[in-house]
Amino acid sequence: MSDLSKEIAKKSKSSFYYAFNLLPNEKRDAMNTVYAFCRETDDIVDEGNDPEEVKYERLKKWRIELENALVGHSGYSLLNKLGKTIVQFNIPLDPFFELLKGMEMDLRYKRYLSFDDLITYCYRVASTVGLMCIEIFGYKHKSTKDFAVNLGIALQLTNILRDIKKDFAKGRIYLPQQDLEKFGYSESDLLSNTYNANFVDLMVYETSRAQQYFDNATSCLDLDDKASMFAARAMQHIYHKLLEKIIDANYNVFQKNIKVNKIEKAGIALGVWAKYSLVY
Repeated sequence: MSDLSKEIAKKSKSSFYYAFNLLPNEKRDAMNTVYAFCRETDDIVDEGNDPEEVKYERLKKWRIELENALVGHSGYSLLNKLGKTIVQFNIPLDPFFELLKGMEMDLRYKRYLSFDDLITYCYRVASTVGLMCIEIFGYKHKSTKDFAVNLGIALQLTNILRDIKKDFAKGRIYLPQQDLEKFGYSESDLLSNTYNANFVDLMVYETSRAQQYFDNATSCLDLDDKASMFAARAMQHIYHKLLEKIIDANYNVFQKNIKVNKIEKAGIALGVWAKYSLVY
């Protein structure tokens, strides 16, 4: 199962894979298991063209199987492996079920009225993953939980800004409706991929919010925990690089394919690891 978990992580070409590949074997295997669970959960919602009610039933079954894995045995070997990982690293259960609630939100909601509404979504689909991960990394200070929460929100906001065009093609608008109205940018503008001054002003506003959560994450991380959090810090640097690229492209996410390539990801991860390897 560890090989399958690793394969899921590697196949995704995710920043996750590059950031966590330098962990010691036991922790890397645990991280691959957690990532595989998160990836499979996300795919229930995002993959395929089945009606949403069918996806909702699959998600409901997935939750039941997770509960089975935690109290006995599931029909899914991945969930059984996850159950053992949860026990091994004493990971709280709440983040796993909050993640499932976040996936439900993608089936229930296609729009978010306010930024507070969006933050609830970001917490559930991203901060929860961070709260799982820090238990595997190990930490001394409770403030590291605040680091995980803020970093998860920063990463998800960055994803949302990069994927505006792709998400709208799926019928989803994550940018708060109040913000669209504030900057005079309409859904019809999104439909036509309108890149204008209003859109740039909107994106300046949203990227500054994402930057604030990156800054909040950094301020929450105690010096004593920086070494054990090197993999999370690698994720932070990779995604901050992505945010910088969005800004450098003058926010034109409609016409430019903005990404951090494999070499950049690997280089960032290796650089962060090297910085902390002497004390890890």
